[in-house]
Amino acid sequence: MRLTVNGNPIEIDAEAEMPLLWALRDLAGIKGPKFGCGIAACGACTVLVAGQPVRSCVLPLGQVEGDVTTIEGIGRPGALHAVQEAWIVEQVAQCGYCQAGQIMSAVALLDEIPNPSDADIDRTMGGNLCRCATYPKIRAAIKRAAASTGA
Repeated sequence: MRLTVNGNPIEIDAEAEMPLLWALRDLAGIKGPKFGCGIAACGACTVLVAGQPVRSCVLPLGQVEGDVTTIEGIGRPGALHAVQEAWIVEQVAQCGYCQAGQIMSAVALLDEIPNPSDADIDRTMGGNLCRCATYPKIRAAIKRAAASTGA
């Protein structure tokens, strides 16, 4: 199966039923997306497919349509994405386990709504769980990233 991941074409030798998460982590060596729950409930595995956030732990390879972007692919060479920079400034991460999924959901949100309201953030980010409960910092980081991009 041929995929484009983070702008690079890759060949994956796997069954169409294999979840995208395992193909990325185990076959392509891309470790940003994490396994959290395996039932699309926590968001640790969130990646973008054709620009839309998806839970890669339940998305079969055979259903992937469009380019896949993981946290490794959102910045530019030598530069972090505005959301990553805001995450650092706001000191969002504690344990860090959920952060790749949180960041990918935030990137998708800002691509769709450049200046999100609190309600927009709640609606979009509500499905991403953070056991460390850094939700106020996540909101602040999203607002900071929106402001830094001129929204």
